[in-house]
Amino acid sequence: MLLLLLLQVSASCLWLGRSEVVTSFESSCPQFFFRETPPNEALEPESPAWICQRYKNQYYFATLYDTKRRIPVYSAYLYQPGPGTRPKTWLVEPQLMGPIYPKTMEREWTLLNYFNVSLEQLSKSQAILHDYKNLTGLNRGHLNPSGHHPDSSSRTATFTLTNIVPQDEKLNGGAWKNYEQQTMIRRTQGCDTTYVIVGAVPGNNYIAKGRVNKPSHIWSSACCEVDTNHRKAWAVIAENDKNEVQLLTLGELEDVLTQLYGRDQVSLFDSDCPRE
Repeated sequence: MLLLLLLQVSASCLWLGRSEVVTSFESSCPQFFFRETPPNEALEPESPAWICQRYKNQYYFATLYDTKRRIPVYSAYLYQPGPGTRPKTWLVEPQLMGPIYPKTMEREWTLLNYFNVSLEQLSKSQAILHDYKNLTGLNRGHLNPSGHHPDSSSRTATFTLTNIVPQDEKLNGGAWKNYEQQTMIRRTQGCDTTYVIVGAVPGNNYIAKGRVNKPSHIWSSACCEVDTNHRKAWAVIAENDKNEVQLLTLGELEDVLTQLYGRDQVSLFDSDCPRE
């Protein structure tokens, strides 16, 4: 009996060491941030989870997740658009339930049938598919869009519910889609590497009987390296009940987010990324 207990403790420690819910992006998946510098603490929620998003044993982006409101605070990724079809399979993050569960995103069905996990257990730490059923006037809005990635695996990785917020359907299919698909193409002309951080400001309303927060605003920011000596940046923000996107400088977005959150001054990128 003692040996069994020791083996269980040992296995738990191994999983803890390998878990992709981490304490710091800088030490685990810094490659998705310009100069390996994530946003400062001004955006951190009461119950945060730092996720190095992993699919098929590879990192694809990073997400700061609010486990209480069950929406992402932001997702960070490299802009690398490529041709391909839109995935259809939705995934969840078993690692949010604890260190003994898989560190890669999985389908709900897989967890329920092969890992002896209940929907109630899964739903305590994150949004589940049922939360997004029968939406009225809202879509499952990606923060990190699948179309900004180059291949099937990277696009599938964006279809985790930890990368999704309830987004106004007209905004999602209108002005926000235009920004993702048209403005980004124009803005990234001449860029060697483009770092993107896209986020959601928590609102006062909820879906799924109070389980999942509906953000008041959706925002996106980009820092582009033209070459080793030249960089450019831009940002947008949209109210989540209007089909309008406002183009801003990076500095302007940081000031707006500082006002919306009412905390310390927000900093999204390393200081070498231009604010004007």
